[in-house]
Amino acid sequence: MASSARFIVNTANKFSIAGRRIGAGEPPYVIAELSGNHLGDIERAFDLMEAVSRAGADAVKIQTYTAATITIDHDGPDFRIEGGPWAGRTLYDLYQEAHTPWEWHAALFEKARQIGLTIFSSPFDPTAVALLQQLGAPAYKVASFELIDLPLIECMAQTGKPLLMSTGLATAEEISEAVDAARGAGCSELALLHCTSGYPTPPDEANLAVMEQLAARFDAVVGLSDHTLGTAVAISAVARGAAIVEKHVALRRADGGPDAGFSLEPNEFADMAEACGIAWRAIGSPEFSRTPSEAENLNFRRSLYVVQNIKAGELLSVENLRSIRPGHGLAPKYLPALLGRRAARDLARGTAISWDDVAGEHPEQS
Repeated sequence: MASSARFIVNTANKFSIAGRRIGAGEPPYVIAELSGNHLGDIERAFDLMEAVSRAGADAVKIQTYTAATITIDHDGPDFRIEGGPWAGRTLYDLYQEAHTPWEWHAALFEKARQIGLTIFSSPFDPTAVALLQQLGAPAYKVASFELIDLPLIECMAQTGKPLLMSTGLATAEEISEAVDAARGAGCSELALLHCTSGYPTPPDEANLAVMEQLAARFDAVVGLSDHTLGTAVAISAVARGAAIVEKHVALRRADGGPDAGFSLEPNEFADMAEACGIAWRAIGSPEFSRTPSEAENLNFRRSLYVVQNIKAGELLSVENLRSIRPGHGLAPKYLPALLGRRAARDLARGTAISWDDVAGEHPEQS
């Protein structure tokens, strides 16, 4: 079956986060997700922020929760993880390890200001929203697993800040409900980040074609929250119109951490950020026109040249007129119209033939 894939064009919607315009016609907005890869060490978090800033990140994103605000301390089967990178752990233990302490938040925001890096967060309950509001967070991210928590979405939307919502696990109906909740509560600046919540996500489950449906159905800026290994999927998403790319980062995967296995190291993140910019610039416009880099190569196209000396009045033939390079003569399409015509003057071998060199009336040039 032939593929129906095609490039998408984002809607005309745009918004800004901390003065950076995001949306159609703007370079991709690249977010470094810190998650729990600070390993409980604020200095490591600072180092990671500096590293992603040098690597070209537009923003760093953290997560604002505690184990007690996101779950309860319970060892029952409902609260124990089966399968995946966190198999065998309880939710409480995992989140206790992975959370970013609330007492760090002010210092993290201050560090971001010092190095000129935008910082915002995914809050997981209203108290987290309140904390982030006090710190002047410029935007909010709705995590995939929280997309069905409509009261939480409404709480974020009521701040009047831009919302980025990840769609992992969600059905079209659930996405629609989340969008309605956000807009109904006052959100006018919305981005939907297509996401596959597999850790890691196999590339053949990335399903980037969904972005087109998100843009068309919900009239929103679209992007990708990516959990695949490597950078190919993120770069491909930009080529398909993603205005935002979010990727997990770690100083060194070998050091471990809750999300290290599917995170990029800073040098890899830098390569991705640069390649995303290249992919965005390469999209260009849907016009058939010569580019500046092509102009000088026009001379190397084929055209019609005299390849044997021709006397005035002599017939033009396949022996004395050929389509060759360079491109200074008439276009090769005129060869049939020239054969059998007579030369208007003496023509030396190597002459780029023109209509003035041909006797009689000239056919209309198209």
